[in-house]
Amino acid sequence: MSSSVLAYLLRRCWQMIPTLAGVIVLVFFLFQHFGGDPAEIMAGQIADPKQIALIRAQLGLDQPWYVQLGIFVQQLATFDLGRSWATGEPIADLFLSRLPATLTIMLPILVLSTVLGVAAALAVAYVRGSLTDRLIMVLCTVAMSISFLVYIIVGQWWFGYQLGWFPVQGWSDSAWHNLLVYAPLPVLLAVLVGLAPDTRLYRSFIVEELDQDYVRTARAKGMSETRLLLRHVLRNAMIPILANIGMALPGVFIGSFLIEIFFSIPGLGREVYTAVNRSDYPVIMVTTVYLAVLTMVINLMTDLLFKWVDPRVKLA
Repeated sequence: MSSSVLAYLLRRCWQMIPTLAGVIVLVFFLFQHFGGDPAEIMAGQIADPKQIALIRAQLGLDQPWYVQLGIFVQQLATFDLGRSWATGEPIADLFLSRLPATLTIMLPILVLSTVLGVAAALAVAYVRGSLTDRLIMVLCTVAMSISFLVYIIVGQWWFGYQLGWFPVQGWSDSAWHNLLVYAPLPVLLAVLVGLAPDTRLYRSFIVEELDQDYVRTARAKGMSETRLLLRHVLRNAMIPILANIGMALPGVFIGSFLIEIFFSIPGLGREVYTAVNRSDYPVIMVTTVYLAVLTMVINLMTDLLFKWVDPRVKLA
């Protein structure tokens, strides 16, 4: 690693500290002042004030705000993330137990969507301006206008109930069994949904590169269109493509709420949805901070990938 890259890495890590501190404080006060009273929610509508006060004491909500903020920061700093108010389960154990199911679904979706999206964009860019190009762009626009929920309902009815190719719901303790039996249908539907916008977006990146001077020079020298696309154009178009992938990566680690709910997948997405419904604030707050940290780390890694893909990129 060169000294300039190391200096940039240290500088970015240092800049993350005040950003993370601001996220923690903002998340804490948002849930303190704009959320409902979790003690009243957990006690029920017919609970008496003594029971509510007892629940508040058990949860530590009777402490001053600065004490609660200090406890929250200490938990994050020591990776002792506290416990769920609803179930009493340690939040760290909850994350570790739900994350494998989420990754089993979301990693194949990310890989397949990226590979197929880039391949489709290259193919469409190869015939740009033709009737095929226009027809595919129209189909992509139509596909993007349909809700993901419609894809899930139709996909479950057709592939699950009518054809019987895949189970509609279910999950097991075996990672390979889940990947081969329960994951294909949600992965297939998610890839179909993401293929249209990815194709349109990546095609625009590639077509923009095709208008550059170096492309005209390469054509004048007799380079074939296929070699030009794969060797030069794709490499230069990879920077915005990597940026788009970097924006999608945090969602890989939190999962898709609709996928995990409708396919009964015990992942982080469904767990967060459940936590929101039962006002389980510790789980929601830790998840929010966790996503903020993950986003900052992924943005840093993406910037370093820019430098690796194109050495001409300067890390500012």
